[in-house]
Amino acid sequence: MTTSELDTPTTDTAPSTHVAAGLSERFQPIFAHIAKGATSRDRDRELAHAEIAALKAEKFGAVRLPQAHGGAGASVRQLFDLLIDLSAAGSNVTQALRAHFFVAEGYILSGDTRGLERVAAGEIIGNAISEKGAGSVNRYETTLRRDGDRFLLNGTKYYSTGSLYADAIAVAADLDGERVYATVDTDAPGLTQFDDWDGFGQRLTGSGTSVYENVSVAAEDVTPGGYGTEGRNASSAYLQLFHLAALAGILRRAADDVRGWVAGRTRTYSHAPADLPREDPLVQAVLGRAYSAAFAARATVLSVADALDAVLETPETAADPELLDKAELTAAEAQVALIPLVLGAITDLFDVGGASISSESLGLDRHWRNARTLAVHNPVVYKQQAVGRFELTGDGLPYEWNAGVRGKAAEAYRN
Repeated sequence: MTTSELDTPTTDTAPSTHVAAGLSERFQPIFAHIAKGATSRDRDRELAHAEIAALKAEKFGAVRLPQAHGGAGASVRQLFDLLIDLSAAGSNVTQALRAHFFVAEGYILSGDTRGLERVAAGEIIGNAISEKGAGSVNRYETTLRRDGDRFLLNGTKYYSTGSLYADAIAVAADLDGERVYATVDTDAPGLTQFDDWDGFGQRLTGSGTSVYENVSVAAEDVTPGGYGTEGRNASSAYLQLFHLAALAGILRRAADDVRGWVAGRTRTYSHAPADLPREDPLVQAVLGRAYSAAFAARATVLSVADALDAVLETPETAADPELLDKAELTAAEAQVALIPLVLGAITDLFDVGGASISSESLGLDRHWRNARTLAVHNPVVYKQQAVGRFELTGDGLPYEWNAGVRGKAAEAYRN
C-alpha cells in the first residue's frame, strides 16, 4: 500500500458495514498451534514458515477484504482483536504480517483489482523500506529506472520485515526524484534475502536484509507515494497499532505462562506468608496486576482500532482531517501509556519466583525481550512530546511525513 492510497482513495470498495462472523472460532485453533512451539522456535531461531502457511491456508491475510472481493469483511477492531490473540500465541508472526495488512488496506481503499486478487488468493506481501545510513526512513538510495517497457530495481534494504515469509515485497524506491513502491515477487531473479536481523527480541519476524540487483519490475507494479508522503494519512497510526497489539498479546501470554508455572510450584521462601506460592497473597497480587494491565492494554488497542475504523470506513472518511487527527492522536497517546504499563508488568512478573524462574528452559525471558524490542520501534519519547505539543499548540501530530518535512527545512537552512 502507498501512503497516497490512504491519503487520496478513489473508489468505494471499503465496506460501509462489516459482516464478519465467527472469526475467533475460525482462527483460535491455528493460534493455539502457533503457541505450542513458540518457546522452542525462539530458542532455536526457527522461522515460523509452517505457522504462517497455516494462516495463509485459512486466508487470514484477507480478513479485512470485503466479501465481494473474497475476504471476510472484518472491521479494523475485529482484525486487531484477532491480532492480540495471535500475538499472545506468537508475537513474531503478528509483526511479520504487519506490512501485509498495511498494503492490503491500500488495495481496499484504492480499489486496486490486481492487489485485491493477490490478497484474496492468500498471498502475503512483505515490505522493504528502511535503509541504513540514509537519514530519515523516507529517504531512499534504492532506485527504480526505466528500461524499455519495464523498470529495473537496484538497492539494499534492511529490516525487510515479513519478506522472508512473503510471496511478494513492496519495495520503497526513488524514481527520478519521486518516492514510489515497486512490488516484486520473492522468487524474482536478482533478489537475494538474508535472515540477518540481530536484535535480542522479535528474532523470527523475517526482518533481515534484501538486496535488489537489476530486478525487473512491470510498469503496472509501480505505484506512486512511498512511505513518508506528505499530508495527513492513517498510515502511521495503523502501523503503530500492530506494535501495540503485539505488546498487549505478549503481556497476556507472559501472565498465563507465569500463572501456569506458579500453579504447580511447591518451593517457596522461609519468610513467605504462605506454604505454597499459589496461596501467597503477594504472588497473587503480582499476577493480579499483570492480568489487569493486560486487560487495559487490550482495551487501549481496541480503542485505537475504533478510531481507525471511523477513518477507514469509506474513501471519504479516509480523507477527513478531523478523523485522521483523532486517530493519530489516539495512537500516540496509546503508545505513551501502554509501553511502560506492559514493560513494567512483565518485569514484575519475575518477582513471583526465585532464581529458578530465570531458567532458559522456561523461556520467560523472551516476553521481556520481545516487548522491549517492539517498544523501541518509533521511540515513545517522540510520541509523548508530540502529544504534549499538540495539546498546547494544536500542531505537531507525529504523522509519518513530519520527519521528511523537517529534514527538508534543515537542509535548506544548512545550505
